[in-house]
Amino acid sequence: MASRIEDYGLIGDLQTAALVSREGSIDWLCFPRFDSGACFAALVGTEENGRWSLRPAGDLIRVERRYRGEGLVLETELECADGAVRVTDFMPVRGEAPDVVRIVEGLRGRVRMRTDITIRFDYGSVVPWVRRVPEGTLAVAGPDALLLASPVELVGENMHTVAEFDVEPGERVPFVLTWYPSNDDRPAHVDAEAALAETEAFWDDWTDRCTDGGAHRDALVRSLVTLKALTYAPTGGIVASLTTSLPECLGGVRNWDYRYCWVRDATLTLLSLVRAGYEGEASAWRDWLLRAIAGSPDGPQSLYGLAGERRIAELELPWLEGYEGSRPVRIGNAACTQFQLDVYGEILDALYQARSAGLPPLDDAWALCRRLLDRLEDVWREPDEGIWEVRGPRRHFTHSKVMAWVAFDRAIRIVEEHGRTGPVERWLALRDEVHAQVCREGFHEGVGAFTQSYGSDRLDASVLLLPLVGFLPVDDPRIAATVDAIERDLTKDGLVERYHADEKNRDIDGLPPGEGTFLPCSFWLVEVMVLQGRREEAEELLERLLALRNDLGLLAEEYDVAAGRQVGNFPQAFTHLALVDAVLTLSGRNGRLPAG
Repeated sequence: MASRIEDYGLIGDLQTAALVSREGSIDWLCFPRFDSGACFAALVGTEENGRWSLRPAGDLIRVERRYRGEGLVLETELECADGAVRVTDFMPVRGEAPDVVRIVEGLRGRVRMRTDITIRFDYGSVVPWVRRVPEGTLAVAGPDALLLASPVELVGENMHTVAEFDVEPGERVPFVLTWYPSNDDRPAHVDAEAALAETEAFWDDWTDRCTDGGAHRDALVRSLVTLKALTYAPTGGIVASLTTSLPECLGGVRNWDYRYCWVRDATLTLLSLVRAGYEGEASAWRDWLLRAIAGSPDGPQSLYGLAGERRIAELELPWLEGYEGSRPVRIGNAACTQFQLDVYGEILDALYQARSAGLPPLDDAWALCRRLLDRLEDVWREPDEGIWEVRGPRRHFTHSKVMAWVAFDRAIRIVEEHGRTGPVERWLALRDEVHAQVCREGFHEGVGAFTQSYGSDRLDASVLLLPLVGFLPVDDPRIAATVDAIERDLTKDGLVERYHADEKNRDIDGLPPGEGTFLPCSFWLVEVMVLQGRREEAEELLERLLALRNDLGLLAEEYDVAAGRQVGNFPQAFTHLALVDAVLTLSGRNGRLPAG
C-alpha cells in the first residue's frame, strides 16, 4: 500500500516532478511532462504499477529527512541495526533530457542496501523490454525509454530490476535514471556529483531572491519553492498539482486530475510571486495566460494544458485500484468544458495586478481584455458551474457574480490608473448593476449571510473572498455576519469546509457526500481576520494550519479532521498560494484592494 499522502517528499526539474516516500520509494513520476503517462504509478495502484525503492535491506528503526537548505534537494537518513545511510534525491533542472539522481552515502556501520526498480509505462499498464547496454540498464516500450546508470550491478528478477550492495562510511554510490524518446540516441552520461552541485546552486540562487517573510519565512519560502517546482518552465504555466486522483475522501470517488493549469490561480499566482520578489516568474505566467486565452473570447476555459492546450479529455484507468481503494483513477479533466463565470474576473484581476506591480504594459493584452469584457456583458446574467466546478445543474453562484463585478471593476481601474481607453461609463453601469444584484439576491436574510447561490440557504466559503477582492469593506455588517456564520457553521475543529458535502449537496455538485476541510479556505479566513483587526486569532489559525504541513513543509488540498490526515492531490498549488498570501498579509504586505 502507498504511504500516507503527507509522508511524501517532492523533487522536480521545472517540467515534471516525483514523489518520494519516507522509506525511500519513488511512487509517482511522469516523464517527460507533468501530464505525461506515469512510469511509476504505485501511488494510485500497487508496486506492480511501477515504483523505485532504495533502502536498507534490513528493518528500519529510524527515518529523518529534510531539504538541503531552502531548495529542492531531498536528504533522507535511514537507520537500521547495522548502521545508517543518507539517500540524496533530486532532479537536475532540465537540460536535454529529464533525470532523477539518487546518491547513497554511508554514515555509520556497514549497511546492506537493496534497490527494486519496477518500470511500468503508461500509468502502470505497459511492461517494458529491459536489457543491459554499455551505458547501463535500458527499459524501452513504444515511445518511451529509460536508461539507468550506476556502478551497482543490476539484475532482472520477476519483471523487476533489483540489486543488493554494501555501503560503508564515506562511500557514495550514485544512480541516474534518464528518460528519452526511444527513437533517439541514448543520452550523454550524467555526473551525479556535478549535477548535485549545479542543482544546489540553482535553488540557492532562486531562494536568495525571496524578500523577507518575517517570522514565517521558512513557510513562505517552502511554499514559493513548491510553486516554482509546479511550474512548467518552457511555457510559464503552473500546474495545480503533480498528481491525479488522490482522493478528497478516502475510499471515495472525488478523485480528479490536477496536472493542468487553472486560470483562477492566475490572480493568486501573480500577486504572490510579485509580492515575494519574483517578477520574472509572474511575467512568464502572464504570458502563458495571454497565449492560453488568445483567440475567440466566446468562452475562456477554466483550465488549460501546460502549453495552453484546450482539449483535455477525461478518462478512467480501470487497471489501477486507486489510492487506498479510492476509485476511479482519472486522467484528464472534463471541467475544461464547463462554463465558469469567475474566470473573467480572475483574468482581468490578474492583468490589473501585474500592471500595478510594475510589469510592462502589453497592447495586445488590453485588446484581448476588451473582447472578453464585450463577451462578459452578454453572459454575466447566466448560471454557471462555479469555482468548485460542480457536476450538477448550473446555478447563479454568488462568488461567480462577484467575480463578474471584479472584471468590470478592474477594467475601470486599468483605464483610470494606467491610461488605457475603453467605454468606462458602460462598465461603471454594469459594475453597479452586478453589485446591486449580488447584494439583493446573494444575501439570505434568513441565514443572515451571503450564501452559495441565489435563493440558497447553504453556506459556501468562497464568499470569504468578497472583502478580499474589494467587493464590500470588511467592516460591512453583511460581511461581518457572513464571516460569523462561516466560523460557526462551516468549520470542523476550527478548519473551514468549502461547503457542506452532505447528502443534500448531491443535487448541487452531483457527487456522493464526504470530503475534507478545504485548506485554501482556511487561509482565506486568516486574511479576513487580519483585515478585521483580529490579529491574534489570525496568528493562532495560521499556526494551526502550518502545523498540518508535513515534516518537509508540504500541504495537500484538504485535511480530513476525523482521520487526522491530509487528503486530495499533493502538493497543491492552490493551498500553497493561499499560504503565501496569508503570511504576507500578516507581515503587512497584503496587496489586497480596498472596497471602492
